[in-house]
Amino acid sequence: MKTVNLIRSIVVGCILLQLALSSLHAEEHGHAHHEHEEKQQQESQYEHHGGEREEGVISLSLEQVDAAGIKVTPIVLAEVPNTINAPARVVFNRYKTVSITPRITSQLVKRHIALGDSVKKGQAVATLSSVEMAEAQGKLLLNYREWLRVKKLGPNIVTGKRYTRAKIDWQLAKARAVAYGMTERQVTSFVKTEDFSKANGLFVLTSPIDGTVLEEEHIKGQQVESGEEINLITDESSLWVIANVSPKLAHHIAVGNSASVKVDGHVFPAKVMQISHSVNEVTRTNEVRLIVQNEHDDLHSGLFVDAQIQLDNESNEKALTVPDSALLRSADGDWQVMVEQADSTEFKGVEVRVKQLMNGVAVIEGLEAGTLVVTEGAFFVQSELAKGNFEVHNH
Repeated sequence: MKTVNLIRSIVVGCILLQLALSSLHAEEHGHAHHEHEEKQQQESQYEHHGGEREEGVISLSLEQVDAAGIKVTPIVLAEVPNTINAPARVVFNRYKTVSITPRITSQLVKRHIALGDSVKKGQAVATLSSVEMAEAQGKLLLNYREWLRVKKLGPNIVTGKRYTRAKIDWQLAKARAVAYGMTERQVTSFVKTEDFSKANGLFVLTSPIDGTVLEEEHIKGQQVESGEEINLITDESSLWVIANVSPKLAHHIAVGNSASVKVDGHVFPAKVMQISHSVNEVTRTNEVRLIVQNEHDDLHSGLFVDAQIQLDNESNEKALTVPDSALLRSADGDWQVMVEQADSTEFKGVEVRVKQLMNGVAVIEGLEAGTLVVTEGAFFVQSELAKGNFEVHNH
């Protein structure tokens, strides 16, 4: 009886084991079949219409194309832009600007102009007082009187040495007074006076140009050292505009090239005066100086404006151009664009060479005219392509 029970247990165990193995095999077969279908589905996204898989091609759904705002434009031959736009700022014309400064230590006695005033050439700017000037004025009067006496007597009555000495002393006294800050006109008026008390050290600084008072330093009664600025006066009938241009583009600009300045919808004609030979350490750009006429006083120093500058390229040559929004950097750092394939929802990254990039337009090589290029939404296409390649290679 024990033997029969043992045989029965063994038979039941074998049957259960066989059932378990059959179930496991069916599960593994189903999993493998699912993986095969999934792999076929992924690979179908990268198959071309000829049935062969092409590397670097992404297939998007119509929903993705619409949601990403993808726009495709055929590239065509177009004239290469011969102007560039650059940010710029208006500064005063230093060739028409003067700094009003005393040449000797003085005290500011009176101001004759105020900040923002328009002044004429020869107009009084400030009255100063100086001990050195008082001494110079005293010698000016004495030497002038001596020279008049000697000159009246003539070289036939006075010795030649005295005549020469009187003339030189007078010229030196006049030169010293002018060097200290008096004008030739002020000296002429001063020596004609009979009142010696006027040799009190007072003198007036005048404006050497017509212009506008831009800066004002020191207050009444303050001591002004030699060379310290009292006022800055500039003629604003013409101004400078400093444009910041990349060194690569600066090589295509020449002195005398036409330009224009735009601010608040108004455009002012300008001309290139000078191109800096040094690169700004902060902005990494070259400064291009323009000159603009300002007869109606519309522009002022400190304004930020947009400058448009003519390049030397005037050959009207044609080349392939794309908006800079179509340009992307590939994984190895080269420029590329996303090109539409036979199916309007399939795109491929194609490397190109950028010959010139300015004003939002790139001149490229490496494609044929008529090629359909993604001009809007290119970054989304590239991202999807990179994601698809990552998933396939890591499967």
